[in-house]
Amino acid sequence: QLQASGGGLVQAGGSLRLSCAASGSIFSLDSMGWYRQAPGKQRELVASITSDGSTNYADSAKGRFTISRDNARNTAYLQMNSLKPEDTAVYYCYGDRYSTRYWGQGTQVTVSS
Repeated sequence: QLQASGGGLVQAGGSLRLSCAASGSIFSLDSMGWYRQAPGKQRELVASITSDGSTNYADSAKGRFTISRDNARNTAYLQMNSLKPEDTAVYYCYGDRYSTRYWGQGTQVTVSS
């Protein structure tokens, strides 16, 4: 119900943009965002954005990642710049509507040194 895309392999210092599109059956999402999970580590929140555009970032993402959304398209974006090898993880998007959280499938981001 949420379709994530945009992952891939990039060299350190490069950029990627992830997209998370909600299907037509899910609309007017409240908060949307991205978590990531690296091998052997817990899933961590990377960034989130409310329907009115308020954003929140993990300390590791501040200054390098930018989250945005297009409410008309029910789509959130995560622009990732200055990528580091430690950003390598599976990235999962989510969207909240009332008390329900919807998840997208993970998209792999691999940053080579």
